[in-house]
Amino acid sequence: MMTSKLHYHIYTSTAELPYNWDQVAVSNAFLQTPYLRVLEQSAPSNMACFFIGIYEDELLIGVALAQYLDVQKLHSFGKQLGTIQSFVRNFALRQFASHVLFIGNNMITGQNGYALSKNISYQEISRLLRAMADELVVYFKKKGISIHVVSFKDFYEDCTEALRRFDFKTLFNFTVQPNMILNLRPEWKTKEDYNAALTKKYRDQFKRAQKKFEGINYKALKYEDLLHYEEQLYALYHHVAINAPFNTFFLAKNHFSTFKKQVGERFQLFGYFYEDKLIGFHTLLLNGTTLETYFLGYDAAIQKEKMVYLNMLYNMIAFGIENQLERIIFGRTAMEIKSSIGSLPIPMYGFMYHTQPIINRFIPKLFKNLQPPAPFELRHPFKTPHE
Repeated sequence: MMTSKLHYHIYTSTAELPYNWDQVAVSNAFLQTPYLRVLEQSAPSNMACFFIGIYEDELLIGVALAQYLDVQKLHSFGKQLGTIQSFVRNFALRQFASHVLFIGNNMITGQNGYALSKNISYQEISRLLRAMADELVVYFKKKGISIHVVSFKDFYEDCTEALRRFDFKTLFNFTVQPNMILNLRPEWKTKEDYNAALTKKYRDQFKRAQKKFEGINYKALKYEDLLHYEEQLYALYHHVAINAPFNTFFLAKNHFSTFKKQVGERFQLFGYFYEDKLIGFHTLLLNGTTLETYFLGYDAAIQKEKMVYLNMLYNMIAFGIENQLERIIFGRTAMEIKSSIGSLPIPMYGFMYHTQPIINRFIPKLFKNLQPPAPFELRHPFKTPHE
């Protein structure tokens, strides 16, 4: 499919990707071949991934990711919302949105759907993204699968506004929970510097969390450790995932060990031990000057008693400062507690449409049932300049 000199090719295997793929994807680790191989080897069981090269004539100038989700394969969509609301949501998903195509990455928060090595217009980008989706809808139709919903995710505000002027203007434009991002100040050289920037209330929170945390040790785990603890890691992750308000996938059991094997030191998994037992973990990915938080898990009883989750967040901040990174992307869950450590909510947007025109008219109402709002109180933990 051609748009001026621009066209694309959809690949189903990383072995097929052109040799210079990672040079084009250099700005985003989530589009580079090591991570794409992680998806290929340990994607959720209800997901299929597609890797898309964008070409100008014969020259690769862009890369993109698409994911297909079969929601019917899930036993649970997450924490129950109440009998009637859960029934409405689950019925709507299974009847009208069980086969979903994402242009982008549904497993993480942030603008990770495509990367370009040269500037092209948003008019061209919008046409290409729509064309990719159209081709994949046809691909699945030939396999006897009718795609219900096509979604393009996630975009920051400036990109959203630009896409809306072109081929995305007829699509339902939605916003979801914001991406919680902490900008690390250049003057912070240690965790103590971060702590000193907090108001007394939040320094006290930090001190209380550290006190509660006594008796817990944490350390970065090696690949061999991840294999050894694979069952426990998955159980801890699954407990958190199953209690989340909404889920469209669950990771494969070997996901973390596969990630470590493929990505090496850029991927870090920290294990938390209490009385010599693994009781929690969190994961991080170094993505240029950005620290990306990934999945985590914990023993709920010990987390509550020992404030494990809050201490995990502080440890992520310490890691970011020690590695001289510029920002930490904390994602879109537990927004209030992330706000209390200094993260700011950055709006994220997406676009979607239903392939059945009649249902597409009701997509805003359908979406509202699938993604109930999650209001939270924004905290202000840092001192103002005059304090």
